Amino acid sequence: MAENGHVLVVDDEPQLLRALRINLRARGFEVTTAANGAQALDAASKHMPDVVVLDLGLPDMDGFTVLAGLRGWTAVPVIVLSARTDAADKVQALDAGADDYVTKPFGMEEFLARLRAAIRRGSSSGTPSETPVVHAGALEVDLVGKRVLRDGAPVRLTPTEWGVLELLVRAEPNLVSQREVLTAVWGPTYVNQTNYLRVYLAALRRKLEADPSNPQHLITEAGMGYRFVR
Repeated sequence: MAENGHVLVVDDEPQLLRALRINLRARGFEVTTAANGAQALDAASKHMPDVVVLDLGLPDMDGFTVLAGLRGWTAVPVIVLSARTDAADKVQALDAGADDYVTKPFGMEEFLARLRAAIRRGSSSGTPSETPVVHAGALEVDLVGKRVLRDGAPVRLTPTEWGVLELLVRAEPNLVSQREVLTAVWGPTYVNQTNYLRVYLAALRRKLEADPSNPQHLITEAGMGYRFVR
C-alpha cells in the first residue's frame, strides 16, 4: 500500500522509467508508468494519481498535448520532466498548467522534494478561517472548500494557482513579497524564479478578473510583491 501517494510517470526512456519506479517505490510511493501520451491519458483516468511526472518529448504526441488533455478534466499536479532547458519551454509549460519544471539530468533528492511539495499542494486540506468565504466583487473565494466562483459559476484552478490565490487572500490587505510567495508555494529553492509568478498571476487574472489588463483584485506592486484587494 502506498504510504506517500500515487505517482504516474510518463517517459519514453525505459531506463529512466525503471530508475524512477525503483526509487519511488523504495520511498513508499505507488507508481504507474506510461511510455507515450495515449497510455498516459488512459492511466490518469483509470488510476487517478496524486501527481503526474510528464516528459515533453513523447513518441506519439507532444507533452503539451498530454498536458492540455489532463487539464481538460483534472487539476492533478503535473511536474514536467524534460531535457529542454530553454526558458521559453519552461514558461510555456507553466502557462499550460504544469505545476513545476525539472530539467534532465536531475538530482534524485531534489526531484523527490519537488514531488512531495506538488503532492502537498494538491492534497492539503483547507485551514479553518474566521472568514472562510471571501467576497470580492463578482468573486467568491471559499478558503475551506478550496473553490472559487465568478458570477456564481465555478472557476477551475490548478493546485498551484489555488496556492497563490489562497496565500494572497489570507494575507489581505497586506502586501506579500515575491520571495514570500515563491517560498510558500514552490519552496525556498525557488526564490529567484520570478518568471513563475508572472505566469501564474497572468493565468489567475485571465480566470478571475473582468479585465485582466486592468486587474481590480490581484494587484502587482512593482518591485515589491502582490496584494489581494476586495
